[in-house]
Amino acid sequence: MNYLLSMIAVFACTNVHAAAWQPASGQQQLPIWPGVIPDAKSAAGPEDEVTLREDRLIAGRPWLELNNVTRPTMTIYSPKGRNTGAAVIVFPGGGYSALAIDLEGTEVCDWLTSIGVTCVLLKYRVPGSGPHWDKIRNVRVIPKTHTALQDAQRTLGLVRHHAVDWKIDPKKIGVLGFSAGGHLVASISTHHQRNYAPVDKADEESCRPDFAVSLYPGHMSVNYKHDLSKLNPSIEVTSQTPPTFLLHAQDDPVDPVEFSLLYYAALKNANIPVEMHLFAEGGHAFGLRPTQFPITKWPTLVETWLGTMGMIPRK
Repeated sequence: MNYLLSMIAVFACTNVHAAAWQPASGQQQLPIWPGVIPDAKSAAGPEDEVTLREDRLIAGRPWLELNNVTRPTMTIYSPKGRNTGAAVIVFPGGGYSALAIDLEGTEVCDWLTSIGVTCVLLKYRVPGSGPHWDKIRNVRVIPKTHTALQDAQRTLGLVRHHAVDWKIDPKKIGVLGFSAGGHLVASISTHHQRNYAPVDKADEESCRPDFAVSLYPGHMSVNYKHDLSKLNPSIEVTSQTPPTFLLHAQDDPVDPVEFSLLYYAALKNANIPVEMHLFAEGGHAFGLRPTQFPITKWPTLVETWLGTMGMIPRK
């Protein structure tokens, strides 16, 4: 929150509408690739450009949209107080075109660290790093290589590789994502073979999450919104898919609730432990900001679920 206020002050004082994103002072941001980035693309604009979105307020407040990420990083947020040993890698949403870096990123880390969980915020490559909607042609575009998945797989391996250093239990590392980030959660949950050539020892670690939380995920049907009867064939649920928590609002105007229903059915049919919460109202991209809708109390539901899974102590 302090970072958002400082950014607003910068924009107001200098009349600048874009600046490079950096985590708050004291947070450790690390590059995830030590050398050449696989399937690298040039930036469409200034690297890590941030736009203050005041056109669509969330809970009465603006949010930060991060664009043009070609050099992905992860930022480590350590628990405040007791450490449960659990860790969560967070994937902000943004349609694989941008990242809601505070709304679905840093604000999530503030919550996780408050309950004793290490948060790893992944600033993955955008735009075009996963399936996305081309508004001009009105079609879904599926890139040749899912580079956001490369970033996610690499990050999970790095977190396991540094588990001792960062006081993390290597068997309690999960993923959490929103919208496109929710799709990325499903992708890494069902793709445990890396889609890039190994780089170092970190890539010898498993990139399978121990648990997964997918919130209003996108791109989960066979043909986006035109056919909601079948799961996207790239999401292949197996017995190795981790236990999963799903959350969706029935009135979501961006990613229909059927996206979560399809994934739930596939998980259930594969006998994967899955918990799903559906709410009549809530819309899309609410993050953790409380509103009048009951769905925004979802963090408590996740905490309870993590306790039943043995990832954190039960309340």
